[in-house]
Amino acid sequence: MELGLKNKVAIVGGGSMGIGYGIADRLAGEGANLVIFARRVPKLEAAAKTLSEKHGVKVIPVSADIRDQDESGRIVQTAIDQFGRLDILVNNDGAPPLGSIESFDDVAWQKAVEQNLFSVIRMVRSALPHLKAAGSGSVLNISAISAIQPIAGFGLSVATWAGLIGYAKTLSMEIAKYGINVNTICPGYIDTDRLQKVFAAGTESPESVRAKLTAEIPLGRIGSTADIANLVALLVSPAGAYITGCTIPVDGGLLRALR
Repeated sequence: MELGLKNKVAIVGGGSMGIGYGIADRLAGEGANLVIFARRVPKLEAAAKTLSEKHGVKVIPVSADIRDQDESGRIVQTAIDQFGRLDILVNNDGAPPLGSIESFDDVAWQKAVEQNLFSVIRMVRSALPHLKAAGSGSVLNISAISAIQPIAGFGLSVATWAGLIGYAKTLSMEIAKYGINVNTICPGYIDTDRLQKVFAAGTESPESVRAKLTAEIPLGRIGSTADIANLVALLVSPAGAYITGCTIPVDGGLLRALR
């Protein structure tokens, strides 16, 4: 199915690995040109080279720490300098540390807020004039299922991503008149380095933890990055333009609540 993304310009956070790389791969496969950013330079540059050669599109790597308040403008300006426009912003940047809520001090909480909430606010602030200029566009946020079904030990993520969901819903109402949709995806258990840390976090073997988590999922498997990327491609494409203000779990049926 042709999604109409050829020659569109997308910024994808965390594009060097995991869900971010999966999203970048899918969008590049649809013909979009990309700016991908992450902190680890060697992986980032290797990812950009691989994606460009694989799909025949232009992929610009930008080494950046999104927790730094000055970085969002630089990332967006790179897209404008390289391509002259911006159509899609995918906010994705891993997650804060795991641990009990009482174990985290103000510094840890501030870092989590910077990473999960302020980074998105700043990226949107920088990107919005260019999305408006394009006459349409998409803002897509990646959070986690724990934001809508809290998990013990994930307090930093739960609290800050809950704030993100509220921000995104409000934003969707305010910028719909410009033809820009805003959605948030909440992945469940996806096979990434982050999930491997969850497997190894306790006293049980990673294999045992994986088996237990898999047993919780009605579809009976851990998700893949492609499961997330396929939905992202739809939501940021013209085919998904009427979908906005949504918080969507992609979790194999893990979420138990009625919505």
